[in-house]
Amino acid sequence: MNVHEIAASVSTGRASAVDTVRAALDRIATAKALNAVVTVDTERALAEAVTIDRRVQLGDNMPLAGVPLVVKDNIWVEGWRVTQGSRLFSHFIAPRDAIAVERLKKAGAVVVGIGATSEFACKGVTTSLLFGPTRHPLNSELTPGGSSGGPATAVAADLVPLAIGTDAGGSSRRPPAHVGVVGFKPSYGAIPYGPGFAEPFFGISVIAPIARNVADAALAFEAMAGIDPRDPDSATVASDHVEASDLRIAFSATLALDTPIDAVIAERLEAVVEHLSGIGLHIARRDPVWPPGATEEALMPLQHVGLAALYGADLHKDPGQFDPDVAKQIERGLSWRGVDVAAALGASTAISATFAAFFCEFDLLLAPTVPCVAWPLVQLGPKMIGGKEASLRAHAAFTPFVNHARLPAISIPCGRDASGLPFGIQIITRRGQDRRLLRAAKRIEYEIASMTA
Repeated sequence: MNVHEIAASVSTGRASAVDTVRAALDRIATAKALNAVVTVDTERALAEAVTIDRRVQLGDNMPLAGVPLVVKDNIWVEGWRVTQGSRLFSHFIAPRDAIAVERLKKAGAVVVGIGATSEFACKGVTTSLLFGPTRHPLNSELTPGGSSGGPATAVAADLVPLAIGTDAGGSSRRPPAHVGVVGFKPSYGAIPYGPGFAEPFFGISVIAPIARNVADAALAFEAMAGIDPRDPDSATVASDHVEASDLRIAFSATLALDTPIDAVIAERLEAVVEHLSGIGLHIARRDPVWPPGATEEALMPLQHVGLAALYGADLHKDPGQFDPDVAKQIERGLSWRGVDVAAALGASTAISATFAAFFCEFDLLLAPTVPCVAWPLVQLGPKMIGGKEASLRAHAAFTPFVNHARLPAISIPCGRDASGLPFGIQIITRRGQDRRLLRAAKRIEYEIASMTA
């Protein structure tokens, strides 16, 4: 059952939270080979489920009553081991809940496991020295991408109906696109962040719900959203009741970025846009006009120096504690000059201004989530995309700019290639219009489903 169905069943007494959670734990146990859920506390999860059943009997209204939840391994859950996929934190027990987790629990969700992440959520595949690789639910030789590959795979493999990840460059949009589920990156601040680990991504990372459909992601968002005084960056989001047919929508086939895209994805996006235009949505073909030098590479010093500031000293004490790919990022961070970091901040600001200007003319932007389907587990990225040799980060090209502009964006399943591997379409809007985005995404999700019905 999906999130809405479980909550309705538990709330009305047609099902118990204990039975629902036990079933999820059983599914997780039988799917260990996926390595999607890296920590399970059966006793704690069932005890929480007992509490939910008692709350139901007392008449407590919970929109997520009894819903099994997987939380990414860099978000604090009180009393649980949370490691960031790092040997440095292999024995860390979270002293309290992150605000988002606290709110989900209040709404009735039950944490049943911790979902795998790459080390410090800083790789585009989900693997770590601590836990090993997470495998794609449709093909165990492939990666689901990263860094929220564990939560996305847990939902796609029907282990749980809901998970939360983090997204600082596409980490909770690209893995959902690769495994065929919904990943929603809210506006920066819409869901309070922390308390938790020190964040290497300055001012761009968000908590992101992952679910099987837009309605379930929206329900989780509403449970988590809203200002909290513990997070000075938390912000309100606007209420919205505008229909998709009344919005000015743009479509950009490659976001005006110099990156290849697989033909099957490009063709499917064109077909979706044609269909949406045919049912009355107002769609114009328009690319953002980026400032000179606007590339993901230009932004990477910010990630590198963030990692270096937090873990540079630990790396020099014991390099064996670190994933070699992450160690390279830290070493790079230690070598960047102040002017390089300032230039990266300037590029980030310019990208944000470009999006702001774009959304003065349009309400929504449709674009690819990913340029390719999932690739072999042993590679950091696909060797070829769109028939061309691909750089290591080409698979991630379409998501990071959204984070630097602090905008909301959602990836919804859009199609599959000839081998059955999924990909997604990304919908983006201006900051604070999360509810407008979710409302439009529900309509577009319905129309995409109707194309294949």
